[in-house]
Amino acid sequence: MTTTIAHHIGGNWVEGEGAPLLDVNPAFPGTVLAEGRHATPAQVDRAVEAAALAAPGWAATPFRSRAAVLVRAAAHIRAHADQWGRELSEEEGKTLAEGTGEVRRAADILDYAASEADRSTGELFDSPRAGERVLVVRKPIGVAGVITPFNFPIAIPAWKIAPALSYGNAVVWKPAEVVPLLAIRFAEALEAAGLPPGVLNLVHGGVEVGSRLVEHPGVNAVSFTGSTTVGRALIARCGALGKPVQTEMGGKNAAVVLADADLAAAAAQIVPGVFGATGQRCTSNTRLIADRAVAGDLLEEVVRLAGAITVGDPLDPATTMGPLVTATARDNVERAVADAVAAGARPLTGGEPYRDGMLAEGFFAGPSVLAAPGPELPLWRTEVFGPVLAALTADGPQEALAMANASDYGLSGAIFTRDVSTVLDAIDRFDVGVLHVNTNSAGADLHVPFGGEKGSGFGPKEQGRAPRDFYTRTTTVYLKG
Repeated sequence: MTTTIAHHIGGNWVEGEGAPLLDVNPAFPGTVLAEGRHATPAQVDRAVEAAALAAPGWAATPFRSRAAVLVRAAAHIRAHADQWGRELSEEEGKTLAEGTGEVRRAADILDYAASEADRSTGELFDSPRAGERVLVVRKPIGVAGVITPFNFPIAIPAWKIAPALSYGNAVVWKPAEVVPLLAIRFAEALEAAGLPPGVLNLVHGGVEVGSRLVEHPGVNAVSFTGSTTVGRALIARCGALGKPVQTEMGGKNAAVVLADADLAAAAAQIVPGVFGATGQRCTSNTRLIADRAVAGDLLEEVVRLAGAITVGDPLDPATTMGPLVTATARDNVERAVADAVAAGARPLTGGEPYRDGMLAEGFFAGPSVLAAPGPELPLWRTEVFGPVLAALTADGPQEALAMANASDYGLSGAIFTRDVSTVLDAIDRFDVGVLHVNTNSAGADLHVPFGGEKGSGFGPKEQGRAPRDFYTRTTTVYLKG
């Protein structure tokens, strides 16, 4: 059955009034999963107005009552995890296990955000004056504009929207236009949990909708996850508007494997770190820097494990890697690999597009491992966002870390070694927001801060308690009786 793509504005589900919008299955592009129309700028205006109207009442709702809504929404999501996980796999291309796991993770994020009701919401300081206390209290910012990407269509919205709601804000949310179905499901969960009308508003669309949301004077702050190019333009625009902005952007994450590492264990981590979610993760370890002494043995094992990946229908239990999200995404990956080979990269596995059958008809790209000719290769420096690993060698840990840091990005990184002194040095020198030691760079737990440096992030980090610094503002109160 084809689902109608509806917008949620002021507590009502309404049809879009803009251009047609189709949601297709990337494994079987002839299958339409959902259809409807984009929102218009006028509908975005109505969504912001609804949020502004609802925000004061939601802010005045006791924290525990707000938390109870999130807990009920989490339970609703878990009750539908199998169904929604299947829909996620059909819509975005993750395997069924990955899709269902992501849905359950969204529920966990809601529960964590709800637990903020049990933590401190301000601070008390002594005063140098007798009979006085100094309080620092936190208040919601008002209306948050949230713009989310396609690659985690329910988890990333959860880690932005759940804390925004927990801290008493109203939200207007624009998801990526290629994944409207899971956005609808997330909004349905909060509606079923009793979230008051207008506190969460959902508008589907492209650049026009996103731009109107950012520009709207009723939006007090903007949280964005997406490409570095778009993110930097957004930072500049919000700066001109005097509007707080939080961005999580691209990554070109390095896995550094040193001569003393357990090579089998390293390869077993690196391969899922590259090819999990079809490489469509900003934290994927798409650069491999191996000590020259062990590079041959390591790459042999990486290639063996990559060759064991089964590409196919993400709903098939035997499949371990599904399609890319769109034909454009597939074409970009194929072009990047072909250009790299033309520039001297040596394919160790993959490197060729599918020529026939369902893999050629869908948006599939096989796992590719390339030996790069040098760090000047565009594939080494530029985010590809697909199942491609580029490898280089280094002489010792100092050169390896220098190569890892020679990037415009600084989101995530991994180092594999048995030497504690090397690990301590890497903690100080590896210029990333998230560092993994003897695990791949793709993991991110919900109870600790997440975000990057350099071209990978701007503004307060996400997850854990870090969102409090973005979704609340402080007032320092001098209190004397």
